[in-house]
Amino acid sequence: MRTIEAEVLIHVVKRLCIQANRNLPEDVRVRIHECREQETWPVARDILDKLVENFELASSRAMPICQDTGMACVFIETGNEVFIKGDLNAAVNEGVRQGYGEGFLRASVVSDPLRRINTGDNTPAMVYVDFVHGDKLAITVAPKGFGSENMSRIKMLRPSDELAGVIDFVLTAINEAGPNPCPPLVVGVGIGGTFDKAALIAKKALLRPLGSRNSDPYYADLEALLLEKINALGIGPQGFGGRTTALAVAVETLPTHIAGLPCAININCHVTRHATEVL
Repeated sequence: MRTIEAEVLIHVVKRLCIQANRNLPEDVRVRIHECREQETWPVARDILDKLVENFELASSRAMPICQDTGMACVFIETGNEVFIKGDLNAAVNEGVRQGYGEGFLRASVVSDPLRRINTGDNTPAMVYVDFVHGDKLAITVAPKGFGSENMSRIKMLRPSDELAGVIDFVLTAINEAGPNPCPPLVVGVGIGGTFDKAALIAKKALLRPLGSRNSDPYYADLEALLLEKINALGIGPQGFGGRTTALAVAVETLPTHIAGLPCAININCHVTRHATEVL
């Protein structure tokens, strides 16, 4: 049994908050470059060039990639041979508080959804914990901007809606979102489970490396089909038209009830930020 002090988690979360907001993951950088080379619409190519310039400047000058430095979504996978000494949630929130303060990152969280009082330090974080086998603990910080989060959708489809209903729901959601979520997008789709679990696996799908495919060939084919159809909508980078509306689509699934077909769509803008550290 390994013991990990909560104090260690504070420092890890602090580092990851700053790192994720300043450095776009390499797979996202590569995919944007690929789309730029494939784009035929001059305006879209120019927009993609500006996105590349933006994330390169952010990295070289140690500045946030986007002014919306997001709500801190913190995913933790802890092994069954790990004992965390101290308060996990308190440690995560202290790490977010320190990271957003020392990194000069925007505080975007309000303490109450209707009375709208800013907490001033971007806490509390949204914390998700999964228990896995082993003696490792993995922490991923994924700052979630709300231009894209606001365009996310969930629908309790009927089983009779079948695959066609899922495809129609996804395409309708992306088409109605238009330029609002700052395309090109990364689209996470969660199918199955319950109302809440469908949304969670859609969000977790956004953490997958771009270019990876669902291990089930049926859903890998669905990912490719959805990406093709989304890019055929012609929304394009920042809504100026073109063939690059989405960089990737990731589909995750869960078993569900015989009477249900939950489907959730969680959208990320091109600034698909996340950073991971394994202890």
